[in-house]
Amino acid sequence: MGLKILKGIWFLSVIVVVIDVLYVYASLPEHVVIQEEATGMTAIGRDPFFYGAISFIILTNALVFLIGKVFAHRPDFRTWFYGFMVVLNFFFVMSLSFISLYNSNEKFDYSRIDFAIYGSVILIVVWALAWPVYSLYRKFTAKS
Repeated sequence: MGLKILKGIWFLSVIVVVIDVLYVYASLPEHVVIQEEATGMTAIGRDPFFYGAISFIILTNALVFLIGKVFAHRPDFRTWFYGFMVVLNFFFVMSLSFISLYNSNEKFDYSRIDFAIYGSVILIVVWALAWPVYSLYRKFTAKS
C-alpha cells in the first residue's frame, strides 16, 4: 500500500518539477549566473542550463524504473527509493527556484530562504540514512 502511495506522490512530484523547470526557463535571463565570486562570476547560457537541468532530472527520475526492475522482489526498498526520488525532486524545485530568484532583477534578502535550501539538503540526508537504519532495525528485530 505504501508503495502505491509513494508511486503516486513521485508521479506528482515529477509533474511539479517539469512545471518548475519550464517556469524557471521562461524567467531566466540570456546568461544564467551560477556562481559569483570576488574575482568574477561563472555564467552559462540559458539554453544549455535548461537542457542540462532537464537531462539530469530525467536521468535521475529514470532510476526509478531501473530500481523497479532490479529490486522487483524487494517492495520495501522500492518504497524507500520512490520516497527518495520525491525528496530529490523537492530539492530540484528548491534549487531551480533559487537560481531563478538569484538571476532575477529583484532585490531579495536571501537569508529569508536559506532554511528552505538547507532544509531540503537535510531532508535528503535524513531520507538517505533512513534505509540503512531501517535495514539494521529489521535485521536485529528478526533475530529476536
